[in-house]
Amino acid sequence: MPLVSIVVPCFNEEAGIATFYTVLDASLRSVAGINWEILCVDDGSADGTLAALLALAAHDPRMKIVELSRNFGKEAALTAGLDAARGDAVIPLDADLQDPPSLISVMIEAWQAGAEVVQARRVDRSHDSLMKRQTATLFYRLHNRLSKIKIPENVGDFRLMDRAVVNALKRLPERQRFMKGLFAWVGFRTVTIDYARAERASGATKFSGFALWNFALEGFTSFSTAPLKVWTYLGGISAIATFAYGFYIVLRTVFFGIDVPGYASLLVAVLFFGSIQLISIGLLGEYIGRIYVETKQRPAYIIRKIYSGPEGT
Repeated sequence: MPLVSIVVPCFNEEAGIATFYTVLDASLRSVAGINWEILCVDDGSADGTLAALLALAAHDPRMKIVELSRNFGKEAALTAGLDAARGDAVIPLDADLQDPPSLISVMIEAWQAGAEVVQARRVDRSHDSLMKRQTATLFYRLHNRLSKIKIPENVGDFRLMDRAVVNALKRLPERQRFMKGLFAWVGFRTVTIDYARAERASGATKFSGFALWNFALEGFTSFSTAPLKVWTYLGGISAIATFAYGFYIVLRTVFFGIDVPGYASLLVAVLFFGSIQLISIGLLGEYIGRIYVETKQRPAYIIRKIYSGPEGT
């Protein structure tokens, strides 16, 4: 029978991990003809998440727990899970139950029918805040307009990937990883299934507004150089406008004489172009910072210990 790995990044999920396991176990038992591996990655949790996972693993030989040495972030934890997964197919799944494990059976059917990627698209996000829905829509549209790599709108990490897809992802050497973009970059035959996103089973999201902004910035700078080109065009347009205005001043002086220049217009011009320069320097800094991080070649994560088997050792 084929082996399918469920990869679950966990960070401070103590309150909901038992409920998640119960729902996941019921969904897996409803699928016949598949061997399962439940691979939980503890991303440096500060609560009792690891102890709760070990208690479950002590009675379930399907479970394996990868404990990272500290909190490296969800993208790194997901990478660690993909690297450790042994399955013929791999399914990343969050522990908050907003992505329903009941869809796993549908994914398995599509995979067995020949699909190499089965991605889940959220057609109903009513449980997310209005601000989060609007900003997500803006991000997808802006990213896909700027980048050659198109990220499917409202598709997260929840998907099934064939072993060939996972092997392709493991070949990518980035340290700073934007997984949604990497999933889209590798390609392969893809099938999309729709679902309504549920409310979190427990706890609160670990992503603040500032963290989501940085995550979006990571997506833009990982897969597009268009932001750099924008400032080139903006600089050219500003130079042309400045030249035209200077020519106008010369003509006005020749025909009408010299008048006293306005302080307000001068101040606005200086502040405007100074702000443009600072923003462009900051954008250059984002790309240079990515180069700096990549050249150090530090690993995306460090494993402290791996627990497996009913003994949890």
